[in-house]
Amino acid sequence: MDGKDLIDVDALKVGMFIHLDLGWMRHPFPLSSFRISSEEQIGILRKLGLRQVRWSPSQSQLKTEEQPASASKSGAAELTPEQQVAAARRVALLRQREALGQCEAQYAEAAKVLGEVNADLQRAPAKAGALARDLCRSLLDKMLVEGDVSLRLLTEAAGDRACAHGLNVSLVGLLLGRASGMNETELLDLGVGALLHDMGKLEIEPRLRHRSEQFSSAELAGYQWHVTKGVEMGQRAGLTAPSLCVVAQHHEQADGKGFPQKLLGDKVHPAARVVALVNRFDGLCNPALPGVKGMTPHEALSLMFAQGRSRFDATLLNAFIRMMGVYPPGSAVQLTDERYALVVAVNANRPLKPTVLIHDPAIPSREALLTSLEEQPNLGIRRSLRAQDLPDAARDYLRPRARLAYFPQAERPATD
Repeated sequence: MDGKDLIDVDALKVGMFIHLDLGWMRHPFPLSSFRISSEEQIGILRKLGLRQVRWSPSQSQLKTEEQPASASKSGAAELTPEQQVAAARRVALLRQREALGQCEAQYAEAAKVLGEVNADLQRAPAKAGALARDLCRSLLDKMLVEGDVSLRLLTEAAGDRACAHGLNVSLVGLLLGRASGMNETELLDLGVGALLHDMGKLEIEPRLRHRSEQFSSAELAGYQWHVTKGVEMGQRAGLTAPSLCVVAQHHEQADGKGFPQKLLGDKVHPAARVVALVNRFDGLCNPALPGVKGMTPHEALSLMFAQGRSRFDATLLNAFIRMMGVYPPGSAVQLTDERYALVVAVNANRPLKPTVLIHDPAIPSREALLTSLEEQPNLGIRRSLRAQDLPDAARDYLRPRARLAYFPQAERPATD
């Protein structure tokens, strides 16, 4: 047994930890396993048409008569100041872990679905296209919330490189499209095209799927053929015209030096401009060729800014830099007080004041609380570093990612 019992939906209570077997995209909740936090959630569950769900008594937190809220308050009042600080820190650490865990679980579920899409693209293209749209719709439902949304650096990327790349480009692209004022329909088309922008690589030789500087002219043409094959696959999958434009134009450049059509500026679809930019960023940070070291996010942004006048839409590039911050998530940095840190989240409204994990030898890394530099007016970032330039102790503590993966996180989540 897995420690989970069946319970009638009508018997659900706030505090129960439940497991939905519907699949991530058939319900509106961020995860398929979660603790019920409100009567409103119970109402939504009853509308899903389920008679029973699985629940885990050991993971549930049900209120009991023996532990009323007033008792916990009186107990808190008897704590010493030091104990109160320690208790508050434990609560903050638990919330921090839960927030990261939720982001990583959502990423893993999305990567699993994208893997199913990729597996079906050649044998059942219409099914794959519909599943990709459902996945993007689900991502949008979990992203289009009130308040600020930032990119959260994940501990590890789930799934294979192709899935991770497709998800990164789609998630970051959706946030950039959102910041640029695109409506939901436009975002949905953008997201589907981003998820599938490289699907044509499934129909070319494996050795040609990732561009190399050593390619002959014939090999380069074979690599570029993945765009044409992708459009053909997208048509069989029933993609919309804007999504097909993303697939067809994700390697075009503002100066007309891209491929395959060498389109200039405004001739490139707006959604394709977004995906071309984000695709380049992820390619620099997470190179596909074995043995090629990725750039730090800060280095990648700096290079893209230097090339920006010719390669990218200037307005869009500026918006991307504002969104990602001068020091994007995943950047190793040295602070103005000489300590070392890893940037884990940034919000467009606070590009120079990201949230960081600071190397503190006095606190085990697993118990370290994240620090918002916005709340530390006398503390800032002095410089960005490559991982190999960190002192050994700081590198072991911060564990800079060899492979970057992100997931959107609400800055001001609704309270229960």
